[in-house]
Amino acid sequence: MIELFKVVLYEPFLNLLVFFYNIIPGHDLGVAIIFLTLSIKLLLLPLSLKAVKGQKELKELQPKLNLIKKKYADDKQKQTKAIMALYKENKVNPFSSCLPLLIQLPILIAVFQVFRTGLTSVDLPVYSFLSNPGPLNTLGFGFLALEKSNIFLAAFTGLMQYFQTKMLSGSTPPRAVAHKEGVKDESMMTTMNKQMRFMMPLMTVIIGSTLPSGLMLYWLVGIIFTLLEQKIVFKRK
Repeated sequence: MIELFKVVLYEPFLNLLVFFYNIIPGHDLGVAIIFLTLSIKLLLLPLSLKAVKGQKELKELQPKLNLIKKKYADDKQKQTKAIMALYKENKVNPFSSCLPLLIQLPILIAVFQVFRTGLTSVDLPVYSFLSNPGPLNTLGFGFLALEKSNIFLAAFTGLMQYFQTKMLSGSTPPRAVAHKEGVKDESMMTTMNKQMRFMMPLMTVIIGSTLPSGLMLYWLVGIIFTLLEQKIVFKRK
């Protein structure tokens, strides 16, 4: 299974990185990582768009979901039936935004392995039709050590993660409304949205400060790409 993972995911992504590294003037690994990230995002674009569209559909249904929760606040069974009926009526799958993300997980793991071992390896598994550059120059853009962690890059990535999460969480109900009787679930959801808006970026910074900067650069470019996707999809009627 591990060997299959290496052949199907790890080695193709590593070789794609080497390909960009070879053809980019100056052999800048930072630029090569950006090209690798964009290539992977374009490859996964159909799945990614499906996930973003699913998030948009759920966001648009949120006011109706809140009304159902208020109406059946004391009867969870009727509440669940009404919510499922609403999903069916609007042809919305509440899990449509999750499945594409789960499919992308093995790819993220493969990319993580590329940046964890591939950047400093002296014996890269380079395909025969590619020129083997030997040990990669891990200094990106002339100043960023891509094999080491960088708190500033992690912090900026966390900031971009905040904007992405904020766009998905949408607006929250007025405080006066949130505390009326019968809307405890809505108030709880509002609180969870606020927590996620700050917890995800915070976790990004904490985890990112321990990871190689090459991986964080991949993460950052991916978030910016997803932000643009969300802006385009969310603006469509």
